Amino acid sequence: MNAVAERMPAIYLSHGAPPLADDPVWPAELAAWSAALPRPKAILVVSAHWEEAPLALGAIETVPLVYDFWGFPEHYYQVRYAAPGAPELADSVRKLLRVPGTPVVDSPDRGLDHGAYVPLVEMFPAADIPVLQVSMPTLDPRKLLETGRRLAPLRDEGVLIVGSGFFTHNLAALRHAGGGVPGWSAEFDDWGTRALLAGDVDALLDFENKAPAGRYAHPRTEHFAPLFVTLGASEGELDGGRSVIDGFWMGLAKRSVQFG
Repeated sequence: MNAVAERMPAIYLSHGAPPLADDPVWPAELAAWSAALPRPKAILVVSAHWEEAPLALGAIETVPLVYDFWGFPEHYYQVRYAAPGAPELADSVRKLLRVPGTPVVDSPDRGLDHGAYVPLVEMFPAADIPVLQVSMPTLDPRKLLETGRRLAPLRDEGVLIVGSGFFTHNLAALRHAGGGVPGWSAEFDDWGTRALLAGDVDALLDFENKAPAGRYAHPRTEHFAPLFVTLGASEGELDGGRSVIDGFWMGLAKRSVQFG
């Protein structure tokens, strides 16, 4: 890929679920965020909903979306997002990540999952920017941080690196929360916000032990894990991070942050 003059930010966003599209506030927040960004040459997405080892590259050309959810109204399964494939970006990712002992494989039939396309529909509705999704080969925060560091040069080539998860994510606990914002979700969101503002990567890496309600806010860590790819890609700019979207959706923190 050819370098461009303007370096792209790296972002972590909370992607919600398909009903995000019907929320009275959230779609406009995502649209305003993308309008304030430089236009990407391509978008690289790491979603909470694709764990596969070794690290895999999703479809290089456009293929149908992955509707990886159940029990929703039919219209959510009719959403389309036929973004162009990103073969040049895939080549760059292979060069940056494939080293002895660390293979990178192709998954040519694997389309964008809802962690990728749900926010992109709101942010870049024209679907005219090439998109590549890559898998998370591990949930180990330190290894994902290193993956982000190795991907960081792509930002100088006009690539928007997107870690897509949910700042708090415990659906089982939420079903029994009785409505409103559960204390554990608010406490974790407050702690995580302060850690991000301080650039305290060590605390974030050990969030299961350091954060109040850390293991409750993320009983399984796949929705927080993409943050570490973003942090790795943002190293050296962590003091410039800012929350672009905050608040709660069905009691879960939808905090989303930008670096650079």
